Amino acid sequence: MSDTPRLTNYDLRDEIKAYWSARAATFDQSPGHEIFSEEERAAWHRLIVKHLGSGDGRMALDLASGTGVISHLMDDLGFKVTGLDWAEPMLERARNKAKTRTRSITFRIGDAENTMEPDNHYDAITNRHLVWTLVDPVKAFAEWLRVLKPGGTLLVIDGDFVNTTLFERMLMKLAGWGQRYRLLKSDPLHAPPGMMETHRSILSRVYFSQGARAEAVAGLLAQAGFENITIDTDLGEIHRTQAKNWNVLKGMARRTQHRYAIRAIKPAWAQM
Repeated sequence: MSDTPRLTNYDLRDEIKAYWSARAATFDQSPGHEIFSEEERAAWHRLIVKHLGSGDGRMALDLASGTGVISHLMDDLGFKVTGLDWAEPMLERARNKAKTRTRSITFRIGDAENTMEPDNHYDAITNRHLVWTLVDPVKAFAEWLRVLKPGGTLLVIDGDFVNTTLFERMLMKLAGWGQRYRLLKSDPLHAPPGMMETHRSILSRVYFSQGARAEAVAGLLAQAGFENITIDTDLGEIHRTQAKNWNVLKGMARRTQHRYAIRAIKPAWAQM
């Protein structure tokens, strides 16, 4: 038998794309992905306005836009939104949603680490739960800096989905026990059967395999050239509205997690 390594063109990035393509069919059924109340929508609006201000027709790029949840929030606030995602099934649902809601949001296929967007083009860039999946965040952050206008703002919404506290683990164990004996309501559908093993496999091989801590993300943003970087861990209002869709123990567990928003500014003098 030859000792020559087996070569393949199918790499981790392809696995990530295939995973999210497979997740598209049930993505909007999961609390924490789609929005299930006007109370939650208002909480998201307040977070976005806090860090980006109102839209006023400014151009925004929503990276890894998925089914368009954040894109629609930005559109609500008056931004002119382009959503970019590399999973065609996600884009199909995003386009259908925008058509149903008569929204003028542009959705197109693209890679968050190599957007192919023009230099100095967008006033704002948003993404939610993208950074933890990045294979090369240093490259990605440099790319985002490039396509922002001087003085433009990046808003990252993400979390550490690896490291859990003892209290969270205890709550989740009790919640599982309560569901098994039908003492607590079952979870809304989160992922098709068998997909969680794929999720764990991917998570073990991305850059932030040890968890995307806010301070580490902020450090890489500074390294890429962003300035005035602010970490906001006060997402409690959003988490409280989402918790109503789970049983009480899982709702409590959500509020213990390391989730955050990071705002970062492209220097006003920077032309890239």
